[in-house]
Amino acid sequence: MSAIVIRELDAAEAERRVAELGVILRDAVEGGASVNFLAGFTQAEAEAYWRGQIPGIADGSRHLLVADDGEKLVGTVVLTLAPQPNQPHRADVGKMLVLSTLRRQGLGSKLLDAVEALARAKGRTLLMLDTTAGSSGDLLYRCRGWVQYGIVPGHALSTAGVPTATSFYYKEI
Repeated sequence: MSAIVIRELDAAEAERRVAELGVILRDAVEGGASVNFLAGFTQAEAEAYWRGQIPGIADGSRHLLVADDGEKLVGTVVLTLAPQPNQPHRADVGKMLVLSTLRRQGLGSKLLDAVEALARAKGRTLLMLDTTAGSSGDLLYRCRGWVQYGIVPGHALSTAGVPTATSFYYKEI
């Protein structure tokens, strides 16, 4: 395997690689990540999700960064620019995903570094995200300087359909 490179996909490449993006999302859901979907999530549903993101990528309101090992995509993170006129300084970070076979090797930190750099380049100084309380993401964000500003019990269902607490974070960059 070649060195893993973090880079941005444009809308055309995202469309061409939607199956690979779907594999990453399904892997996360199958591993129990609460990223808006429940157990039984199919490849077709995962691809439909990513196709739904392409218009935002095309119009520049959303940016998709990927980890690419030269053969396939192995991670994702999405930067969504706040559209509100009074929030030109803010963006949301989502779908921070790494294939389960490559976790705990620093790839999540590299994706976060890249999305923070992209946000700065877009003039954004405040980032926000949420994750399942107590998850590996929860620990990663805390270790990477994100500030937890609250936990909401029962905020979202786990992949098994059980109400689960969500941690909310922000980071000034």
